[in-house]
Amino acid sequence: MSAAEYDNYGPAADLYDSVWPYRDKPDVSFYVDAAREAGGPVLELGCGTGRILIPAARAGVEITGLDSSPRMLGISRRKVDSEPDEVRSRIQLVEGDMRAFSFPQAFHLAIIPFRPFQHLTTVEDQLSCLGSIHRSLADGGRLVFDLFNPSLDAIVNRPIGEEMDEEPEFTLPDGRRVVRRHKTVAQDRFNQLGHFELIYYVTHPDGRQERLVHSFALRYIFRFEAEHMLARAGFVVEQLFAGFDRSAYGSKYPGELIFVARKS
Repeated sequence: MSAAEYDNYGPAADLYDSVWPYRDKPDVSFYVDAAREAGGPVLELGCGTGRILIPAARAGVEITGLDSSPRMLGISRRKVDSEPDEVRSRIQLVEGDMRAFSFPQAFHLAIIPFRPFQHLTTVEDQLSCLGSIHRSLADGGRLVFDLFNPSLDAIVNRPIGEEMDEEPEFTLPDGRRVVRRHKTVAQDRFNQLGHFELIYYVTHPDGRQERLVHSFALRYIFRFEAEHMLARAGFVVEQLFAGFDRSAYGSKYPGELIFVARKS
């Protein structure tokens, strides 16, 4: 996926940190604990607005964040600039493509929080990303990332073309009120692709209304497919969780696919 494609999120980038599922998602402590355990340096792919990156740096971890979206990185930079000197000194932000990158140092841990890996919609792109990670890790370094575990019911029965799942309204610091809805635009079951829209209905303080649309595709990946892909890229799966509480895979359905893999 190119930077331009990812930056379809651009018009809604400044809403991201206030959206209810992202604001309260329980993955922050999970990834910060993994970063603290690794001891750094850590590489985060798809770092976005710094939702994981900044708490990890506050916890004393040296971390590099890579993202292809200039707008999301701009928000992250503004947030980093407001941190104390010792936190800022631990953070490096890089605009780049997660399919092909290199860094001079070797990382002890790479993380891909909240499913940006699924924005890679071909096996070629996925393996290219994993190969870049493998080359960037120190011997014995680890990769931790999460995918959604595909729900067969949702793949087969989710309505196409309907806006649904209205979330609670939230208010931004500048007074804008926002309601977000979801739409499945199309399902390509042969290529395991879902085409989606996130629709933001924005009411400005002066009463003006605006509709912002983030369009994107996600590739759904099944458990054993991901394990085979990791093996092809030179990783050994050490743990697989169904939730950020470290619950065992199979304990809930559909749950998450949260992989901990070691460079072999």
